[in-house]
Amino acid sequence: MTDNRCPPGQAYVHGRSDRESTRLCDQAMTLEDLLHYDTRYPAGCRVLEAGCGVGAQSIILARNSPDAEITSLDISADSIRRARERAAREGYTNISFRTGDVFHLPFAPGAFDHVFVCFLLEHLSDPVGALGGLLKVLRPRGTLTVIEGDHGSAFFYPRSDEAERAIGCLVEIQRLAGGNALIGRELRHLLNEAGARHVHVSPRMVYVDESRPDLVEGFTRNTFTAMVEGVEQEALALGLIDEVAWRKGIQDLCRTTEPGGTFCYTFFKATGTKTGPDKQRPAKRQIWGDLEENACDQPGF
Repeated sequence: MTDNRCPPGQAYVHGRSDRESTRLCDQAMTLEDLLHYDTRYPAGCRVLEAGCGVGAQSIILARNSPDAEITSLDISADSIRRARERAAREGYTNISFRTGDVFHLPFAPGAFDHVFVCFLLEHLSDPVGALGGLLKVLRPRGTLTVIEGDHGSAFFYPRSDEAERAIGCLVEIQRLAGGNALIGRELRHLLNEAGARHVHVSPRMVYVDESRPDLVEGFTRNTFTAMVEGVEQEALALGLIDEVAWRKGIQDLCRTTEPGGTFCYTFFKATGTKTGPDKQRPAKRQIWGDLEENACDQPGF
């Protein structure tokens, strides 16, 4: 498999260009306080981040939990290379990166104390299967944290039919690729179906107007609108929209960033635990080849 492709059911519709890498980093930095203020892992814990991409969220995890041991996994070797280079450049030593498939995890059962997933399930045709596999590598009483957006929650002013159609193109393209851009509203049910227990969902709404210039630039313009713009070729090629309507839709999304405009969007953060016997663990256990020390038992959300 080449670096820029995913197997069926794991299509990343946004591509893996330099521009997309920049968008992901902008998104992570802009939303850090909203999404991660309550994501902290205690010293000694082993954390698996599944679907780390270029490491935009990985850096936040490493910074917020400096004494946890974080393993970040992604199917794209190119993304892992970018993530590893960034972590090294910024001096984070409590995080390691590995290429791997979320549906065929290269880890032993119960290898991790906590699992973290952000913006991955929306790209998978079988999110319940992926979550079930992640629960297998989680120890009993370990925690699972999942964050996803929901493009159906995008509301803005001034109102624009063309802007709504442009967003709808992204939703449809993701559906055709086997994903679900409306998955945020489903997280509780997906985690329950996968076997997680004590599931709790916390909606996190971003509201943007001219009084919040950092969010105007970082979220509305550089995160959301840039994400919609990225599927222009596919939308036009599939006949989902004509070029005139597309251009007006993007223009109207940009209009929401100007004085008098507003934009809001909701993310969903779900947490759950793995049930089962919490027997006394041996002094050491094997993760994927090297013997590793035990991690802590405290929850990480």
